[in-house]
Amino acid sequence: MSTEHGALLGPADIRELAAALGVRPTKQRGQNFVIDANTVRRIVRTAEVGPDDVVVEVGPGLGSLTLALLETAAHVTAVEIDDVLAGALPATIEARLPRKAGSFALVHSDAMLVRELPGPAPTALVANLPYNVAVPVLLHMLDTFPSIERTLVMVQAEVADRLAADPGSKVYGVPSVKANWYARVKRAGSIGRNVFWPAPNVDSGLVSLVKRAEPVKTSASKREVFAVVDAAFAQRRKTLRAALAGWAGSAAAAEAALVAAGVSPQARGEALTVEEFARIAEHKEAAA
Repeated sequence: MSTEHGALLGPADIRELAAALGVRPTKQRGQNFVIDANTVRRIVRTAEVGPDDVVVEVGPGLGSLTLALLETAAHVTAVEIDDVLAGALPATIEARLPRKAGSFALVHSDAMLVRELPGPAPTALVANLPYNVAVPVLLHMLDTFPSIERTLVMVQAEVADRLAADPGSKVYGVPSVKANWYARVKRAGSIGRNVFWPAPNVDSGLVSLVKRAEPVKTSASKREVFAVVDAAFAQRRKTLRAALAGWAGSAAAAEAALVAAGVSPQARGEALTVEEFARIAEHKEAAA
């Protein structure tokens, strides 16, 4: 068992690797490297990664989580934007987990630009997402790779709360609704600051997303539904009648669409489910 555990990176390994590469974690890219082997094991366990899974990881950094994923999964593809980190990762895998080196692929790219991945289609997304781009990256990956059944991301605690919020909650907003379009979302734990280097000045949280068994039933397209969501929350203090006036063409047209969708024109966006937003999108014609 100890040799298995020996494959994972500890605090000294991380600092040694970083020093050898001349890497300083940058704020600009939201880089905070996980230095605790127990934490990455816990993430893999919470993500329910199994021996048949093909995992895509975004922002692998020095490879802490990558190694833990490779120990369990059939295949791991890591997407890394940083030139130095992307260049070093394959050698780290080869040195520390040689028997799984053939099950690893690296995509050196900005995750927001990735449209395809090498090898088999991913079944899971597991990542410590850079704080500044967590939500757009998550939504882009879920949209681009519908084969992903389960997702577990580590994000800033505040972002985790937002993603997992239910209608009516103070922090329910655009990320909550859009994540719900793809998946059932819930908080899956908290992560302390001391497992990172450098230690961030915010707490982190785990968010689990399980793909919807059935897509949201609607005749509206995702683009049309998301346009309503964006409009509803752009001025979240306003009633939907007022907030959707621009989207519908006028306040009266917005009211007609809302009434046709069975939603009170006096309601606010934070009270609505993704299904209700979809119904409003379907009734834009009623507003015309």
